[in-house]
Amino acid sequence: MPPARPATPAPLDATTLRELLDTGRAPRVLDVRTPAEFETSHIPGSYNVPLDLLREHRTELRCHLDEDVVLVCRSGARAAQAEQTLAGTGLPNLKVLTGGILAWQAAGAPVNRGRPRWDLERQVRLVAGTIVLVSILTSVVLPGAKWLAGLIGAGLALASITNTCLLGTLLGRLPYNRGASCDLDTIVGQLRDGTAGPRS
Repeated sequence: MPPARPATPAPLDATTLRELLDTGRAPRVLDVRTPAEFETSHIPGSYNVPLDLLREHRTELRCHLDEDVVLVCRSGARAAQAEQTLAGTGLPNLKVLTGGILAWQAAGAPVNRGRPRWDLERQVRLVAGTIVLVSILTSVVLPGAKWLAGLIGAGLALASITNTCLLGTLLGRLPYNRGASCDLDTIVGQLRDGTAGPRS
């Protein structure tokens, strides 16, 4: 018997989420982007729970979540990973915002804005592109340097196949992408008290 395939996250479009938030039947909205991305723009009332922290502390966080949870990221990929992580804790009613914060903004829905920062995907493109360019230029003098470009290409292909990104995970841990409110105790306190993160 073939192994069971992981369930596809339940999609939720921006219009439906907005209606739920306006009618008082609001689900708990968890934004799994980095604190820097969250600070730049986020759905009012959402909670910032970075994906790496959610993976590491899913059991503790599960105790402070309602049954109805909507997961948000930039475009949907990280939210889908978060859904797989939380589904293993027994949360029965998880949904992923289709198209992420980009779709939310495109729908003209309200957004809290703060200091602009580069999103994680853009940072990955900059770092990967720079490494490839430098290694190719260096290979004129040191021929073996071209293998670094090949390694980055293989890493990007693997990231696409697995829908994960080691480089993105590493960049997400840099001080530029972190914030004072991304520690477990602060997030648990916000979830327990029903107070979302910084409202820009």
